[in-house]
Amino acid sequence: MHYWVRASPSDFGGPHPQPRSGHTAVNIGKSKIIVFGGLVDKKFLNDISVYDIENKLWFQPECTGSGSEGQTGPSPRAFHIAISIDCHMFVFGGRLGTKRLGDFWVLDTDIWQWSELTSFGDLPSPRDFAAASAIGNHKIVMYGGWDGKKWLSDVFVLDTISLEWTELAVTGTLPPPRCGHTATMVEKRLLVYGGRGGGGPIMGDLWALKGLIEEDNEAPGWTQLKLPGQAPSSRCGHTVTSGGHYLLMFGGHGTGGWLSRYDVYYNDCVVLDRVSVQWRRLATNIEAPSARAYHSMTCIGSRYLLFGGFDGKVTYGDLWWLVPEDDPISNRLSASPSKVIHESQDASMANDFRSETKENHEEGSAISELQKRFDISVSFSGHGLQIVHESEDKEFLELASRMIRNRTFSNKEAAQALREHWRNSTPKSIPLKEIGLLLRDYQRLISRHHLAEFGSNLQSAESGFSEKDTYRFFHITNASQLRMSDIPNLLTEYKQLPLD
Repeated sequence: MHYWVRASPSDFGGPHPQPRSGHTAVNIGKSKIIVFGGLVDKKFLNDISVYDIENKLWFQPECTGSGSEGQTGPSPRAFHIAISIDCHMFVFGGRLGTKRLGDFWVLDTDIWQWSELTSFGDLPSPRDFAAASAIGNHKIVMYGGWDGKKWLSDVFVLDTISLEWTELAVTGTLPPPRCGHTATMVEKRLLVYGGRGGGGPIMGDLWALKGLIEEDNEAPGWTQLKLPGQAPSSRCGHTVTSGGHYLLMFGGHGTGGWLSRYDVYYNDCVVLDRVSVQWRRLATNIEAPSARAYHSMTCIGSRYLLFGGFDGKVTYGDLWWLVPEDDPISNRLSASPSKVIHESQDASMANDFRSETKENHEEGSAISELQKRFDISVSFSGHGLQIVHESEDKEFLELASRMIRNRTFSNKEAAQALREHWRNSTPKSIPLKEIGLLLRDYQRLISRHHLAEFGSNLQSAESGFSEKDTYRFFHITNASQLRMSDIPNLLTEYKQLPLD
């Protein structure tokens, strides 16, 4: 069991990094984490923010250095690669505006000095959305990306001592070209997952590349892996972070819908267990960070630190801890554990409740306009508008069933009993673990009774939502966005809604 906990101001001193996506964050040993670059509001960044792990302090070092054009450090960029080797952070490529970059830099974190490197050998072409990983303590492997014209499937190995690039000659079956994927060294293999491929499909395949360790004398070759367990959905812009005996995948985005395609952003945690060699869902509390992609996730001992990202609308600057249940940080949560998403639960159920979607089509219709303006996650059922019905809300029904104990009630009667219980409750008497379910039911009842009154008449619906003190929490997509002071107001509004 792991817990998501929003970082507290007391966790860090110093200036936090500003919101961004498409940045990188790397560990320098066990002493610090370096956040570099990224994008916010169409502005590309090249600042450095450093988290001093021992002193729990964020700071922005004054870096020196010189480039080929006299600049101190790399130009602003996003969607680049950054890999740490000892006390050095190597940076390659990325994007500035519409330009793909192919310059190569190293930051010495002992003296905070940038150097633009002149490399040799088979130089990789400029690209963004590539993925890379360290091989041991002096080599880097990079795979794929997008050069502005085509998706790439090439593999390059950099010797960080000689600064020589070598394009790896790989025979046999090759993975489809891609960008926005992840690449992670696990012992002697490079594991690549997902990404967006040629023509635009988002992929959910897993590949392993051998032949990267010279001493093994293995011919380089790819193998597609099909592992047992609950595999993650297809996605790109996700992160894979190595911790202990497993790899942790978080976030990213894919596509949803059938006739109408739209972006789906994820906030699920999927583990690739290196011992059992299978996928499994990580059990967490339901109050997770908002769904996002192009964020960063770093490992600090047994803790993970999430920062930034983008969900199709918002660029985030929040910091979250993901910690095991015996971590002191988890004590900040309610004494009773939050409702967990069990490993056996299908990820799509969680994403129905917690992922945000963005319609790419039907923009002219009143319904999609209503979605866009009010952030309503809806689906069609006949000619009516609805969000997830209580009969499909498993967590809601489980709580209702526990409350009525062994009495023989139908799902509808159990739901009504739970609603009556909440109507007779005070804000302090409702456990924090139930707030997410209360918020969902509040939105469900508004959708059922208020929106049904207006149907697809956008003008009437807008006027109905315009009152400042009514339905003010309808647009909240995740209970973690609520403040403690919001809970009494949410409950007051809930009690004013018709129960059926």
